[in-house]
Amino acid sequence: MQNKVVWITGASSGIGEALAYKFSKEKYNVIISSRNEIALQKVKEQCVFSENIKILPLDLEDLDSLNNKANEAWELFGKIDILINNGGISQRSLALETNLETEQRIMRIDFWGTVVLSKSILPKMIANNGGQIVTVTSLVGKFGTKFRSSYSAAKHALHGYFDSLRSEVWDKNISVTIVCPGFINTNVSINALVGNGKNQGTMDDAQVKGMHVDVFAEKMYNAISSKKEEVYIGGKEIYGVYIKRFFPRLFSKMMRKQKVT
Repeated sequence: MQNKVVWITGASSGIGEALAYKFSKEKYNVIISSRNEIALQKVKEQCVFSENIKILPLDLEDLDSLNNKANEAWELFGKIDILINNGGISQRSLALETNLETEQRIMRIDFWGTVVLSKSILPKMIANNGGQIVTVTSLVGKFGTKFRSSYSAAKHALHGYFDSLRSEVWDKNISVTIVCPGFINTNVSINALVGNGKNQGTMDDAQVKGMHVDVFAEKMYNAISSKKEEVYIGGKEIYGVYIKRFFPRLFSKMMRKQKVT
């Protein structure tokens, strides 16, 4: 894989950071992006083959900048074989207590930022005879739970968009993989937005007890390598996808009582 290039957004911590380590270990050329350039530098220094890591700061909320960022990313190694859309922000607030600005921000970062970046890189992949778009959503992209209304909406939207895109670009040698994490032990809940737009600042019990991020990254790497269309990775919470599908009323009753933070 020495000539393969992967671009990972949200790579300064959590899932993105673990993926950077994994792809570096597998001798990929890796581009890592997030808003936090200092944190990205630390990630680079800890990669096995740090000389093959390039840093490209970006802000998914700044939609107007993303096309230029895609051009910059492409020029770093002359191509991109895999784009991993991992950057985003979560939510921990009831719908009725969440202001519109916060809801719009979640949608702008999680949905529109991902879409704009993908559309910026896709024509280049097609001209280069192929590539893979990987989008990290969530199990709440398959079903909704309390305290996640806008976040769940953004993740549901990503499923609809990238499922449709897959059917449109398959004949151009572009594969699309959707990865749905369950509870993974990262800082996602600490950085999650509450109703007024501020960060929650605390770790959810479910995240603390979640799958270790390195284990998750290994499983996600295998799914990407196999070009899976959709994969669920987590603990027993992944069974919620099937309960929702086959026993929707039972699922609704379970969610009313379920602790999801």
